[in-house]
Amino acid sequence: MAEIGTVGVVGAGTMGSGIAHVFARAGFRVLLCDVEQRFLDRAVGLIRTNLGREAAKGKLQEAEIEPALARIAPTLDREALGGAEFAIEAASERFDVKAEIFRALDRILPESAVLGTNTSSISITRLGAETRRPGQVIGMHFFNPVPVMALVEIVRGLATSDAAFAAVYALALR
Repeated sequence: MAEIGTVGVVGAGTMGSGIAHVFARAGFRVLLCDVEQRFLDRAVGLIRTNLGREAAKGKLQEAEIEPALARIAPTLDREALGGAEFAIEAASERFDVKAEIFRALDRILPESAVLGTNTSSISITRLGAETRRPGQVIGMHFFNPVPVMALVEIVRGLATSDAAFAAVYALALR
């Protein structure tokens, strides 16, 4: 597995924006992808607001807000995710939607990339079967509100490799 420096997040709703927030705050470059500009604009605005709240509570310095936001690159183009070493989808809880995203990510991302899902109800094994890399598919279930809840559930599929688990475990710790 390649060292993870860039994370792709597919879905800029409540969970996706929270996931992008915590990865950017932790120093990762984040490619935040959604299907409409208004969703991306709302997500970036929410992240800005939540970073401001964290600064007001003394959880980060005011000077850290703009650098964290600068690490987030909103995009409507899924192909832009090709530079990520890890991607996580945070789309609606519908298998057909997630399966289509996984097939696309499998095609777009480097062969060494790990593909994650924030699902709490869909089989990781079933999603992995939609790809050519089921050993690199894993659940990384964040809890809402993501920036507040310091809790991530890592869920393996039947085929998830030890290397993929170790990479995502280390990612969660960071």
